[in-house]
Amino acid sequence: MITLGQINILTVQGEFPFGYQLSHPDDDRVVVLPGPVEHALEEGSEASVLVYTDENGQLTASQQTPKALAGEVKVLKAVGVTGFGAFFDWGIEKDLLVPRHNQAGPISEGMVYPVYVYEDTATERLVGATKLHPFLSENGSYFKPGQEVELIVYAKTELGVKVVINESHLGLIFASDAFKPLRIGEETTGFIKQIREDGKIDVTLQQVNATGRDKLQQEILDDLEAHGGMSTLTDKSPPDEIYARFNVSKAAYKRALGALYKQQKIRLDKQKITLL
Repeated sequence: MITLGQINILTVQGEFPFGYQLSHPDDDRVVVLPGPVEHALEEGSEASVLVYTDENGQLTASQQTPKALAGEVKVLKAVGVTGFGAFFDWGIEKDLLVPRHNQAGPISEGMVYPVYVYEDTATERLVGATKLHPFLSENGSYFKPGQEVELIVYAKTELGVKVVINESHLGLIFASDAFKPLRIGEETTGFIKQIREDGKIDVTLQQVNATGRDKLQQEILDDLEAHGGMSTLTDKSPPDEIYARFNVSKAAYKRALGALYKQQKIRLDKQKITLL
């Protein structure tokens, strides 16, 4: 069957002035591949194409690689905003429409947003949504604390920052764990902090288990050795300087320094850290 929003392998039925007619042996619908194309296609040959619908509802094919397929969440750029919706560049000739009722908030042209692509069964057309809750799960039973995950920053709230987890779930980074500025649409790596009793997912930007602590301690020791056994990056240093060096929060850095001090591996004073 022909599947909207996915890459389909279709057979070339014939060439016309406006392009090619494609079909699938298990589907009686006709797909048009508009011309011109990079390389001429022979009748009876197969073509790997994305299938979508044009303004008239006609099944249309594209040989371009889309930035998102149906069922995926990807960061896309808004290229136009109208009264009924916003249009996003998703890598093919026709921009992707995000109707107004599918928008989580106002969309500004030129800005990037996480967009979920799907087929609207009412209109049988591909559309997008920046309102992700209807499509992504908030139940964290699939994850384990400490698990490394890929994140997309979705929205900001009074509690912290909402994120998309592995393109399939929604979670929250509490403000206390968001030790660096996070922008809507930013992609980063994080870790599952905990699964709450209600199943919702808390995420952190750094490992909070023993593995994460040991890794940071070793990084500090390696950094000291690389700088002649001394560093001026102390527990009094600004958080942004600590993050720039070790990609962790000031609190995590202070805990690691305390552990190394107790192990008698470093000497601490207000101006510097010395390797023992």
